[in-house]
Amino acid sequence: MSSASLAQRLAVAGSLPRLSVQDRAPIRVGALVPMSGAEERWGRPGIDGCRLWVDWINAHGGMMVGGRRHLVELIVQDSAQGAAATLEAARQMVEAQRVRLVLTLGGGDLGLALAYLMERRVLTATLLPSDLSPDHPYLIAPAEVHPFFNVTGVDWLARTRPEAKRVALCSQTDLMGLPSLATYRAAFDVAGREIVSEVLYDAEAGDAREIVAEMLAETPDVLCWCSSAPPMIEALTVAAYEAGFRGEILACTCDNYQSLITRTSDAFMERFTFQFPDFDDPELADTAFFFHRPKAFFDSYNERFPEEWAAVSWEYASILDLWHEAVETADSLVSASVLAALKRGRRMPHVFGLANWWGMEVYGIDNALVGDWPVVAIREGRARIQEFGSVLKWLETYGEELMTELGAVGQLWHQRGKPDLARALADE
Repeated sequence: MSSASLAQRLAVAGSLPRLSVQDRAPIRVGALVPMSGAEERWGRPGIDGCRLWVDWINAHGGMMVGGRRHLVELIVQDSAQGAAATLEAARQMVEAQRVRLVLTLGGGDLGLALAYLMERRVLTATLLPSDLSPDHPYLIAPAEVHPFFNVTGVDWLARTRPEAKRVALCSQTDLMGLPSLATYRAAFDVAGREIVSEVLYDAEAGDAREIVAEMLAETPDVLCWCSSAPPMIEALTVAAYEAGFRGEILACTCDNYQSLITRTSDAFMERFTFQFPDFDDPELADTAFFFHRPKAFFDSYNERFPEEWAAVSWEYASILDLWHEAVETADSLVSASVLAALKRGRRMPHVFGLANWWGMEVYGIDNALVGDWPVVAIREGRARIQEFGSVLKWLETYGEELMTELGAVGQLWHQRGKPDLARALADE
């Protein structure tokens, strides 16, 4: 949404009855994300970004629905407390707090909660598109298509480092790790790279030094951490440095990269390729979202939450941005109406440019917003975009190879078992 359109809406609001927004029911948004455990870094920084977004919206009068403005409230629950607790948290959000949108990381213990949210027709967003299926018609992935955007990093590395042909990769064996493993397998294969070692580990018990030692036994040119959680990526990277590895490193994220530079070296970290930029990157200077330029959001975030910027810091807020515009376009909070407004024309602006709603081939439903995605490397101590790769073009070209690898690890939508929601509710 542009600042001009916001000004126009504020002008319109000025002609409406002057009932205070505090006298009206707030619009509540739920966030059911990991706030503890191994995946906390994929939850908490994103919630901080949401708090910035909510504060900004409320400072400008709230959201306009039905000719009236309403303040926005953010309801946060931890999704890392087990499947039963996550289901109960979802029920509380819907039945007691009347949330209109639920933000999730995806995967993990969300199966029962997602089944419940779909039964109640609650619009829900995930950062893990492998949650999508025809059984989840009100579940969307509008911020990222993890792990498919990782193919852009593989493609860039293969073109810019053609001598780096031998790859060792590692992945946790959970709903975050397995789709990523399949995607990296497909991407390295079509790029003509040889996978010489695969190390699979338990997300809660993997030992970084042992994992790296096993990977290095095959003398790889590239180490790939896939979508390991941020604490594990830090541990793996330090272990590789201490073991004397001097090749290329590839991963989905590299949070706290400045700390890793200190713990390793500038030269070592300049061989690390990942997918999430800082938002003061010059390549984003002409992009407008969050009602500000990206740099303004980045600066505000770092001022309020110093040294906490991470891969997800902006993602949940970007979903709120798209949802807000759709709510005001539909002039409704009803899930079906908002979803229709989101998907109008099937092509819409994404954080990194125009994107298409896609997914039928892999998920059985076109509820993932797919566009370009940045490839990031560290240059002179800062994460900087090297290029934008087309995720959609790669998927259209190599979709069959990807589906083969997803099927091999049981991550196609029709391979996943359905949670028994009725039994879970009856057992309470």
